[in-house]
Amino acid sequence: MQCRRAVVLGTTTLLLLGPAFLASANTGRATTSRATTSRRPAGVTGPAGQTTGPLRIDSLGIGEPLRPTPSAPAWVPRSFTLLASGDVLLHAALWRQAAADARAAGHHGFDFAPLFGDVAPLVQAADLSICHLETPVGRPAGPFTGYPVFAVPPQIAPALRRTGYDACSTASNHSLDGGAAGVRRTLDALDAAGIRHTGTARNAAEAAKPTIYDIGGIRVGHVAYTFSFNGLTEPATKPWLANQLDVTALLREAHRARAAGADFVIASIHWGTEYRHEPDALQRRLARKVLQSPDVDLILGHHAHVVQPLVRLGSKWVAYGLGNHVSGQAFSVDTRDGVLVRFTIRETEPERFRVVAAEAIPTWMRLDGSGPVRVLDAARCGKDPRMPARLRRDCQASWRRTAHHLKDPAAPAAGPDVVG
Repeated sequence: MQCRRAVVLGTTTLLLLGPAFLASANTGRATTSRATTSRRPAGVTGPAGQTTGPLRIDSLGIGEPLRPTPSAPAWVPRSFTLLASGDVLLHAALWRQAAADARAAGHHGFDFAPLFGDVAPLVQAADLSICHLETPVGRPAGPFTGYPVFAVPPQIAPALRRTGYDACSTASNHSLDGGAAGVRRTLDALDAAGIRHTGTARNAAEAAKPTIYDIGGIRVGHVAYTFSFNGLTEPATKPWLANQLDVTALLREAHRARAAGADFVIASIHWGTEYRHEPDALQRRLARKVLQSPDVDLILGHHAHVVQPLVRLGSKWVAYGLGNHVSGQAFSVDTRDGVLVRFTIRETEPERFRVVAAEAIPTWMRLDGSGPVRVLDAARCGKDPRMPARLRRDCQASWRRTAHHLKDPAAPAAGPDVVG
């Protein structure tokens, strides 16, 4: 039978096993066998002479096997895709078409889903899709009004959800067209449809709560502000009704979103000069100031009703103006052009996200009476042999215009990839 002994020499405890440690009865000196000269760490001998692992020697000289320390899991970068679109600006031509589409489907009321049908697969494919609902809604049965004071059919909300939109910004120069009742109706309609929102509020508590979307564990904050209410003012008792553009207030709200756990923060801003492709001086100045903050990662711009540049400023992006997503503004080709922007946002280091790819998908509003009113993917429409030749030409021309206007003359190399 082998014996196991421990010898303490000073502060070092040595564990020697069986015949590896021989005490001389005559001299009392310890001698080690040559078999113990292996460089392999000492361990416990198991079945068939196998060493099961190194030993930990405690203060009493008792050895036990060391258990492996679990290694930290390897960091795997996370990512998501974001799609955003321009103004959802409902004029009478659009709700007349929605009424016709509802009748064609055998029911009453309004069906706006076919209006978006051609682009719905693009919207649905993104991890997060955000629209800009510029106009407040009226009562379900009307009366409905267009420019200059909008009250549009609330049936637009479920159609946006069916199209694939997860959220909408609601701060615009028309936010107060229906007063506090219009804000409440609009947000109630979005809630009922399952669409999140930011930019207007029904009460102070709602206004103070950060808007954060959870995208598979990635938390995305969203704030929205508008430069104007077209001369209307918020009631003195309800200063939280809609967010009027103030950089300090915007950044304060973005910081609250970041403090609430947002990994990435989007600012939707209703700004710019209508029908002008070039960003104005105020847009450029505010874009630089907002994106200098560590609390804002991306700007989505609206209001101009025409496409404006999509450009990278440093490591961040600003879409100065996404044009009209849908509208009845048939008076120019520029107001019928629009764009869907698609961003790939990736974790570049733990819990730090940024845009790593920006794409633009030009769209065209069919408003000429050659078929039902629809927003179309311009590239696909321009190549589809089933489309009338005139419509194909219109879509091709629209794509070329939008691709041109997306480039910023001040930074032509810092633009997106244009799809198609």
